[in-house]
Amino acid sequence: MEPDVRFSLANERTLLAYQRTSVAMLAAAVAVVHFLERGPLSLLLGLAFVLTSAIAAVGGYLRFRGVERAMREGRPIGSGPAAHLLSLAVVVSLLVATAYVLLARD
Repeated sequence: MEPDVRFSLANERTLLAYQRTSVAMLAAAVAVVHFLERGPLSLLLGLAFVLTSAIAAVGGYLRFRGVERAMREGRPIGSGPAAHLLSLAVVVSLLVATAYVLLARD
């Protein structure tokens, strides 16, 4: 069954939002590694941002595919783990960033 074009376009917009988040987190990782003083905490922060970027890119794409498949097969969309994993990754990145800010003051 061909899904309503409005739902397909909404699904694409959601995918693009995940991809924008991925690009932003990757840019943050590059900025952290390039501009902050070298050290284990800045490296950890950069890696946390890269991991968050990867989760957003892959999770968003998998979510897009799952929703598209469900719409075409006339099944309920259901929820997927992408948003939850991305939220968790952002929280971890924020905790590492907070640790960096607090420990880099010395």
